[in-house]
Amino acid sequence: MAVLELNKSNFDDTIKNNDIVILDFWAPWCGPCKSFAPTYEAMSEKIDGVTFAKINTEDEQELAGQFQIRSIPTLMIFREQIAIFSQPGAMAEADLATVLNKAKELDMAEVRKEIEDQKKEG
Repeated sequence: MAVLELNKSNFDDTIKNNDIVILDFWAPWCGPCKSFAPTYEAMSEKIDGVTFAKINTEDEQELAGQFQIRSIPTLMIFREQIAIFSQPGAMAEADLATVLNKAKELDMAEVRKEIEDQKKEG
C-alpha cells in the first residue's frame, strides 16, 4: 500500500475511515527522517491492515502543533480514532513491526474503559 500524504484537509477523514493509522511526522531538512523513509515505505508494503501516512511538519505546522510534535521523526498510531502510541525517533523494521502487531492486538473495549475511568477521575 502506498504511503498517504496527510494534510489538514484529509487528516480527519483518514483517521475516521481506517481502523489503524500510523503517522510519520517528518520534515524535508531532517536527516534522520530521510534515513527512516525507506524503512517506513518498505513496511507499508509488508504490513496488512494498517494505513501508513506521513505529515510534513513544515507544510502542516497546525497539525504538528495540535499533536505537540517537538522532535522529528515522530511516529504516532491511531486505532479506532484513539491515539494509542506516540514516540519520537526512527525505528528499525523489526521494532516497527512489533509495535504495529501490539497495536492490532489491543483490546479496544478495555482502552475505551480506561479512558472513561480517567475522565471520571478528573
